[in-house]
Amino acid sequence: MRQKREASALITSLAVHLLILAALFMVQYAVVQQIEEIDIQTVFEDHERQQQEFNRPLEAETEISNSAAAIAGGVVSDTIGGVDANLTAKKSIEESTKLETPDFQANLAPPLPGIEEMGDQLEDGGEVNGEPGAAVSGYGVAMSRMTDELRRLMREGKGLLVVWLFDESESMQNDQKMIRDEFHKIYEELRIVEEQGKRAAKNQDAPILTAMHSFGKGITDLTKKPTSNEIVIKAAIDKIKVDESGEENMSGAISYVIDKYSTIANRGNRRLILVIVSDESGDDGEAFDLTLVKAKKAHAPCYILGRESIFGYPYARVRWKDPEFGLTHWLRIRRGPETAYPESLQYDGLHGRWDAQSAGFGPYEQVRLAKESGGIFFILPSEEENLVTTQHGEERKFRFEAIREYAPDLEPRKQYEAERDSSEFRRTIWDMVVKLNPHRDKDLNIKEIWYSNDHEEFRKQANIYFGRALRAMGMLNEAIKTLDSIEHLREKESSPRWRANYDLAAAQVLAYRVRLFQYMLAMDKHAKEAPEPKNPKNNRWNLRRTKKMLPPDEEQVKKTKVDMNELNEQLAMAQDRFRHVIHEHAGTPWAYRAKYELDQGFGMAFFETFRDPRYDELTVELPKQ
Repeated sequence: MRQKREASALITSLAVHLLILAALFMVQYAVVQQIEEIDIQTVFEDHERQQQEFNRPLEAETEISNSAAAIAGGVVSDTIGGVDANLTAKKSIEESTKLETPDFQANLAPPLPGIEEMGDQLEDGGEVNGEPGAAVSGYGVAMSRMTDELRRLMREGKGLLVVWLFDESESMQNDQKMIRDEFHKIYEELRIVEEQGKRAAKNQDAPILTAMHSFGKGITDLTKKPTSNEIVIKAAIDKIKVDESGEENMSGAISYVIDKYSTIANRGNRRLILVIVSDESGDDGEAFDLTLVKAKKAHAPCYILGRESIFGYPYARVRWKDPEFGLTHWLRIRRGPETAYPESLQYDGLHGRWDAQSAGFGPYEQVRLAKESGGIFFILPSEEENLVTTQHGEERKFRFEAIREYAPDLEPRKQYEAERDSSEFRRTIWDMVVKLNPHRDKDLNIKEIWYSNDHEEFRKQANIYFGRALRAMGMLNEAIKTLDSIEHLREKESSPRWRANYDLAAAQVLAYRVRLFQYMLAMDKHAKEAPEPKNPKNNRWNLRRTKKMLPPDEEQVKKTKVDMNELNEQLAMAQDRFRHVIHEHAGTPWAYRAKYELDQGFGMAFFETFRDPRYDELTVELPKQ
């Protein structure tokens, strides 16, 4: 078996090197001789792909309760999002009517941690355990659960000071309206507590006070002071504006409200509670550790109403229509990853990823904050109509038992990095992910859409990107060798997550090499045949991914020494690897990613299309998300 593998590797390596040499010849031939030969390139332009989602569904009544009974929360949980030391592993949303104008806005420069601050520990020296992943069907269920949590905390003998923080991004406008419509649940239910004489502190006028804020690059005070007036609170939500900067300094906002309200809460014999509403991960992660220290020192549990992270990838894309022409644009938002650093390839064989596949877990910083502060990370449904997505329905809800052992480590980044780099197996995978990262190496991005229908212009475009494809082919070949060199360490790896990272990456680099070669064949065929669009209105050519492989013609076989049999063999190797991932890691994000890859196919073909010329005339600046 070992000899067969080595022979296959030798044949593969030989074939690829011959391909590269032949391709280099073909480029020179196309450029110098100006004949209809292989003319290849690729630059990434916004191209739509897709997303999915999970965690244990949280069943809750959404009707207003007539009982003051409370359920326990903010305790050790077996739900998804991260894991706790003893059970799993130790690591794991603008505008309506206005009542008044926000009276203050602060700039959130990342705070610099001081030695004493960073050295502070919890007074009792113990660890607070929150719930890192409670999947809910919507804001109604989440608000009911929040009511139960607040009721439970009031039984500790203190009143509550609840501070809400709303993300000012445009993508959260609908969410803010939904929260406003559901806000009555909390106050109507908690009024029961007051009526039944269960206020914890007799000297307090109201058992619960609320302060409202929104954040983006800075933070806006939506209420002048904490209040129990539900009308004022709901009106505050209507005042949230969209921050055009596109920045979301979540850590800074949390730190700001802790600094502002912790002393006020203590003097009023109240427990400080934070509720953060956001569909993104935040842009000031470097300040996260200090923020977490502050939350723990203030004994302030953080409840986060958020979204699932993107599997092994920092970004997702949302649809936006410009007000000038009503044209669709896709704007990038930060939605991940679920781990301290991405562990999956950021590359899809032609350019940076465009999918938004669910990780089954929340974003690393948010989940860790909720867990360690004693709060809850609520995973809201991701059926967002404007989000690029790959999967829908029940298949997006990963089974808990299938992914519990794949939960991400929620330790501090420095500790995570040290543990990863101490392992040759994990470090090698990480180094490959970094090397094949189109966000760092722009020359890995290959154009897939909007090729000119003018033959000469097409040739120019193709020649620009052909070199990129050729270079990427060589990098993939090296990646294959690198992963082969650590295969013997796979069985010694204790983490199912890292074994899955290896298995998926090993399949992807093989398959992406086939995709690149198919791209080169398609470019050569299109350059030689120079077809005219059948529909005279069409003004561009796009490449389409397909399961049908494009066979090389006789001339291409002669120059590359790669025939259809060889292509099929290469593809079969990759497909076998993907099937192994699906079988070995059934029901996990890795298996869904493998299925997604297989469903896309690795053949390439041109098709005619129309690109609205008004895209080039747009004068409105695209908003930052």
